[in-house]
Amino acid sequence: MNEVRRAKVVLKILNKTYPKTPIPLKHRNIFTLLISVLLSAQCTDVNVNNVTKEIYPKYNKPEHFVKLGRKKIEKLIRSIGIFRIKAKSVYNLSKTLVEKYKGKVPRTFEQLEELPGVGHKTASVVMSQGFGYPAFPVDTHIHRLAQRWGLTNGKDVIQTEKDLKRLFPKRYWNKLHLQIIYYGREFCKARECYGISCKICTSCYPNRKKPIKTKKA
Repeated sequence: MNEVRRAKVVLKILNKTYPKTPIPLKHRNIFTLLISVLLSAQCTDVNVNNVTKEIYPKYNKPEHFVKLGRKKIEKLIRSIGIFRIKAKSVYNLSKTLVEKYKGKVPRTFEQLEELPGVGHKTASVVMSQGFGYPAFPVDTHIHRLAQRWGLTNGKDVIQTEKDLKRLFPKRYWNKLHLQIIYYGREFCKARECYGISCKICTSCYPNRKKPIKTKKA
């Protein structure tokens, strides 16, 4: 089975398993989505949601976080990993939005990636989930699954993103990104499936007997 055929199998199973794909990070607007994605680095969505549900009812605009200042932001997100670095990014990002964009989140990859603490993956999530622009955010989990399913050679997340965009029609990208995340959490877990037990792995590689080793991002 070649990669094109495997991609069709993956798409069919994911569409059947997850016909609906709610955004896992809770948010009130595009700005709070951006903040939540930034906070989710090296942290679970559940933890981020638990922290932000106490923050967003009161603080949900760049102006709010600028007024708070770094130290108060640190206290608010203290239970999140590397909170000091993230607090600095949240503050500087908010300050830039107020000073340069009148408090609005920019709508292009280039402008988003220039914001403090915002990389390509974060920008891709905001463009796809926030603005509905076709994008394919690739994190370490999607990178791992794409290798297991034979959709990429696993060099790095940049190559994985290119391969996935090549194999799947653009109209599926935004939904597919979330479907892969959900499937990985439920069925193709890093330390359970190992590429040999879930439905996608057994469908794409019916003769695979040994656990597949994946290259880290």
